[in-house]
Amino acid sequence: MLSSIISTNLFVNKVIFTRPISLKIYFVIVFSLLIVNFFSSVAHSRPAPKSFADLAEKLLPAVVNISSSQVVQPSQKPEMPKAPPGSPFEDFFKEWFDRYQKDGSPRRTTSLGSGFIVDKTGYIVTNNHVIAGADEITVNLQDGSRHEAILVGRDPRTDLALLKIKTVRNLPFVSWGNSNTARVGDWVLAIGNPFGLGGTVTAGIISASKRDINQGPYDSFLQTDASINRGNSGGPMFNMDGKVIGVNTAIFSPSGGSVGVGFSIPSSIAKRVVAQLRDFGHTKRGWLGVRIQTVTDEIAESLGLKEAIGALVADVAPDGPAKNSRMVPGDIILKFDGKTIAKMKDLPRVVAETEIGKRVKVEIWRNGGEKTLDVVVGELKEEKSARTKKALPEKTTDPKETKIESLGLALKQISRSMRQKYKIPNNIRGVLVTGVTEGSGASKKGITPGDVIVEVNQEEVNRPGKIAAIVSKAVRKGRQSVLLLINRGGNVRFIAVRLGKG
Repeated sequence: MLSSIISTNLFVNKVIFTRPISLKIYFVIVFSLLIVNFFSSVAHSRPAPKSFADLAEKLLPAVVNISSSQVVQPSQKPEMPKAPPGSPFEDFFKEWFDRYQKDGSPRRTTSLGSGFIVDKTGYIVTNNHVIAGADEITVNLQDGSRHEAILVGRDPRTDLALLKIKTVRNLPFVSWGNSNTARVGDWVLAIGNPFGLGGTVTAGIISASKRDINQGPYDSFLQTDASINRGNSGGPMFNMDGKVIGVNTAIFSPSGGSVGVGFSIPSSIAKRVVAQLRDFGHTKRGWLGVRIQTVTDEIAESLGLKEAIGALVADVAPDGPAKNSRMVPGDIILKFDGKTIAKMKDLPRVVAETEIGKRVKVEIWRNGGEKTLDVVVGELKEEKSARTKKALPEKTTDPKETKIESLGLALKQISRSMRQKYKIPNNIRGVLVTGVTEGSGASKKGITPGDVIVEVNQEEVNRPGKIAAIVSKAVRKGRQSVLLLINRGGNVRFIAVRLGKG
């Protein structure tokens, strides 16, 4: 509208210069044209529909009800299906589990959910938690017919599954839409099987996008106020063009019922996962081979980074793509294949969506400056082990304790007796924490005796004197904190500790 106003004012100025008129008439013309432009811009926005009836009638035949069951044997304690917290199925599964007969007699347990047909030959999308652990899956179509389904593939990481039913006729189906073009405030329809009632239509708007609800590494949910309840899991969310832009998966509900906060897997993720399940029976994701953590303000300051952005590399798999590109713990990944990594959670999703075998540029922050690495993306198959280091010869006598007041730590060089006392594996080296001053920066960050300091400000350490020297150097540079790489029980993590007494 701003551009229209600007062009309108130019037009009025032209009239003034070619045909003189009074100032009063001038303002009347300007005001009138502003009003016309305002209502013209409003008219271009999509109005609320008078009815969803035509759209619902068209879409309902492609939405199905899913019933899954499993037999629990006398010697078998039933496994609680793992539905995401807040999922419409969470309470249902809990009731199912609580009703298990204590005498252990065999029984068949059943759960209900939703799904939608994406191909005329009978491919059906649903949530993984709807069919988890099932030995029988039945699909009920809108026309009342029942069909036994087979599991084509499933992906617990995104909570998606693909089923297939046999059919001698072409089935009604729906197509994927583009969730990336969906805007907050757009109207949406949700269709599903709440409480086993069958095809039920609810309407609402997109309340938010890219929601992280801590369900997995690829969280980027659409949030909606369309009513979603138990049994809606796996059902579709449609835009006003009748395209699927989400798979309804979870709700936030203190009461157990719908309170207008539902979450759907966006089609930008679901479409790709479903295609791989259909082609391979499993997903194929890009793999970098790093363990990462959030870049906090203190970590950014300790590494000389102006703002807390990117993903901090805490560990590098010994045989992964990152290791081959000479990436090291302490690097902060700022960009991956041209895509900005604003926060830690962005990296797993960006890497997973990258083509396997592709050579990409990775921009990192290291030693106070930016650096670019070439990485060939691998395929994610399983979690790789963390790096290990070759053990050095150690003292047999108990070494002297050193205190570093600015950290609030008492430290010792690792000896054989210390390894036995604190159960430290032989392949871990560094400096042992033997004491922590109450109220110190280290105490506030949860550092405890038995932790091993592997690095300080990205420099390897194997004696307390080396740590003291690095801390003194940081103080001279005016740093407020130092970055420690801590190994605790084989798990490594960076911790920024403020200097001083707290």
